[in-house]
Amino acid sequence: MKTVRLPNKTEIVLIIILFLAIMYVSLAVFELPIQLALLAAWVVVGLLGLRLGHTYDAIQGSIVKGINQGVEALLVIIFVGALIGGWIAGGVVPTLIYYGLDILHPSIFLFATLIICALTAIATGTSWGTVGTVGIAMMGIGQSFGVPMPLVAGAIISGAYFGDKLSPLSDSTVMAASLAKVEIITHVRSMLYISVPALVISSVLYLGAGFLFLDKTGEADIGIVATNMAAIQENFQIGWYMLIPIVLVLVLLANRFPAIPTIAIGALLGMIWAYLFQGMDLVSATTVLYEGYTIESGTPFIDTLFNRGGIVSMLGVIVVMILALGFGGLMEQIGILEVMRASFSNWINNTGRLTVATIVSAFLGNFFGSAGYVSLITGTKVTEKNYDEMGIDRKVLSRNTESGGILTAPMVPWSDNGIYMATVLGVSTMSYLPFLWLNFVGIGIAIFYGYTGRFMWKAEDAGEEIEREEEELVYESH
Repeated sequence: MKTVRLPNKTEIVLIIILFLAIMYVSLAVFELPIQLALLAAWVVVGLLGLRLGHTYDAIQGSIVKGINQGVEALLVIIFVGALIGGWIAGGVVPTLIYYGLDILHPSIFLFATLIICALTAIATGTSWGTVGTVGIAMMGIGQSFGVPMPLVAGAIISGAYFGDKLSPLSDSTVMAASLAKVEIITHVRSMLYISVPALVISSVLYLGAGFLFLDKTGEADIGIVATNMAAIQENFQIGWYMLIPIVLVLVLLANRFPAIPTIAIGALLGMIWAYLFQGMDLVSATTVLYEGYTIESGTPFIDTLFNRGGIVSMLGVIVVMILALGFGGLMEQIGILEVMRASFSNWINNTGRLTVATIVSAFLGNFFGSAGYVSLITGTKVTEKNYDEMGIDRKVLSRNTESGGILTAPMVPWSDNGIYMATVLGVSTMSYLPFLWLNFVGIGIAIFYGYTGRFMWKAEDAGEEIEREEEELVYESH
């Protein structure tokens, strides 16, 4: 029987170099889909596994095991696709954007952009969808106000990722909680301790920047907002009652109702709203849950903003998640994560270093893996045992992983997030990077908590309620 050994540091360095080369050449040079790059990475890591003595069956089994760990997240994403399609067709998202645009004024434009994008991302659970819809509108309005485009992009991305991290509908939020073995609402509550202060601080910064850069006499530019609001109102029925599905879904999730049926209820309400209030027939209203909403209004603002959603729109994301989860299982099987974990363990001797190690591990997932999903895997898998050994509750692990993984995702030019943001907003990653104030502040707050011990909850202090949640998770996994 062939002896199985751990990879040495030289082999790990070579794998990292090859991984980086694959991602860079695939994404930046040939502009291939991230899915193909991850498949190539599977081959490279799999070959290393064979060299280390692992059998093919063991390698394939590790891929399947890694994917199995994220099956619940995959199911959530399917229902989220239906939800977005239903909420656009039902006028829920258009109403949310309409009311958001109503508060815009040149002097508070950047602050309003931050808040509007944050609310949209919380409601839809997607930073990409927020940037691709509201973000595009904000870029156009910001340009007419005379705001530097990189600054507008920074406010858009900051708000989008704030909302994405706090939304129980977000695939990354669900995945971070799932990988850390934490109930999703518990994870979101833990994130609030970082996200809320970061939002307050960045809001002050964007308000200050607004008064510094904006032309306070440009009242005529408000006409752009009025035109866009009129276009929304022309194509959708707008009213406060359109927001009922959002309120109901958030209330159910806040009361710990299971995520999948809650999201399904939200999607169903969107379909019903489309039939009752938006003039769609029942078949068409149902179809948008799978195929997404389509509109040809002749107004670029409307057509760009609302042609999206549906289960079909999530298929690419689902494939990426499957490949990323499988890749994480591969790294765990052949011992790369174990060696990295051992290297960090020799250095980790307090909660401050533990926090930094988690954030750095997650960032390396973006840097070398070129995908936010990979960062969530590296962030949790490399340091999870250290949290258990130090008696730190795993909701701190999931929080720090999102801080190091999701907040840094748009900062890497060749990552899927960085490429998407730069392409959609028309601003290079390095140009908007200095203005991702909420992202930088959030990471700083996480590190501050780590070194001061604030909100670094001990596992035994989590209470009977958290203990019961963990027992339920263990039961469900079996």
